Amino acid sequence: MENLLEVLEYEGIGYQPLLSCRGFRVAVLNYHPELLIENMTNFQKHDKTDEAFILLRGTCTLFLAEDETLETIHGVELEPCKIYNVKAGAYHTHTLSEDAMVLIVEADDTCDDNSPSILINDEVRACLAELKK
Repeated sequence: MENLLEVLEYEGIGYQPLLSCRGFRVAVLNYHPELLIENMTNFQKHDKTDEAFILLRGTCTLFLAEDETLETIHGVELEPCKIYNVKAGAYHTHTLSEDAMVLIVEADDTCDDNSPSILINDEVRACLAELKK
């Protein structure tokens, strides 16, 4: 049966791609200490494609910035089993609870070369903490 079905899972910390197929990648994002608001270092955007997030367990807050100034940031609490599609060009970051697991679907060629980031400071982290409340 192994030639008919592949079962994939990931229980480690952080981000792990699990499947690449015909231009898309499916990955799992689990809690990692770098995802705590006080440890966050940047917002990222993907220039070429959208990125979908699906909360499987725990909690995840997705933060979206209206532009590269990071002056206007929105916080969205993900609900389980709903698809949250972050549009290409939207700066975003996220924080997860320790028990969280998020499924991510993105283009297979998504990488640092086509995903610029903006460093954040303590003022932005304070804004994120306020939005998380």
